[in-house]
Amino acid sequence: MEKTPVIVLVGPTAVGKTKTGIELAKAFNGEIVSGDSVQVYRGMDIGSAKVTVEEAEGVPHHLIDICDPDEAMSVATFQKLARAAIDDIYARGKLPILVGGTGLYIRAILYDYEFTERPVNHELREALELEAETDGPEALHARLQSLDPKRAESIHPNNVRRVIRALEVALQGDAQAMDSLPSEHYAYKLFILHADRDVLYSRINHRVDLMLEAGLIEEVERLLAAGYRDTQAMRAIGYKEVVPYLDGLMTREHMSETLKQHTRKFAKRQLTWFRHQFNGIWVDMGRKSFELSYQNIYDEVEEFFRKFRLFQRDID
Repeated sequence: MEKTPVIVLVGPTAVGKTKTGIELAKAFNGEIVSGDSVQVYRGMDIGSAKVTVEEAEGVPHHLIDICDPDEAMSVATFQKLARAAIDDIYARGKLPILVGGTGLYIRAILYDYEFTERPVNHELREALELEAETDGPEALHARLQSLDPKRAESIHPNNVRRVIRALEVALQGDAQAMDSLPSEHYAYKLFILHADRDVLYSRINHRVDLMLEAGLIEEVERLLAAGYRDTQAMRAIGYKEVVPYLDGLMTREHMSETLKQHTRKFAKRQLTWFRHQFNGIWVDMGRKSFELSYQNIYDEVEEFFRKFRLFQRDID
């Protein structure tokens, strides 16, 4: 059976994934499947850099605004939903384009990982609880950071119960070991968008300024008023930094700089993760104009069309 073809765009925050995906969708009769772990939540628009109606230019986007901020979203659930969206897009004669910065989610979609519920390993849990008591919560969190930086970022070191649960997952796995690849679920062409550090960091700083101008603080206020303070979603970068400001624990200037710093560090971790976990075509989105960078991607996607003869489309 022939595998479904998918175009994949990954890269750090603020590198230009959204615009690139939309331009490709317009050119190749495609639809976007979001691969972002925060954009799934309703009401979390500004801080997650969710695409606006104007930016989308009529291109359909999937897996955005599909749950409330107090609902859990696991990798297994996301995998199921994303694959359903991709299959539906392709069945309607359109090209699925997977776009996002949450590498673990995207990897789970592209490869045949089988997620299963595991019984509690009481021996492991007791050992981790003892480690927390003897070495302290910071040491336990540092161990999680080394095994799963993404998950560690979303959990406060003092939340020992969640750190232990995350370590159980990292050490045992909700799925097959993520350091070994099972078979590919799709026939995909993957692009890793990147830019020089100075360029990327400048874009990140500018984006944070625009987010604050667009009403990020008010967005977080609404989420807190709705009772979402202690949810996993509110620990995402872009939200957790604003809460101390609203609680009167820091100035607006300090909050803004903290948010920029955390976002820059997150972008660095994203690039490191993509470098080690994905084998794709690296596209510099900083040195050249967007048009020139996009042209390189367009040419590769056009060749992809030729190879698979997608939808019997004549592109000559």
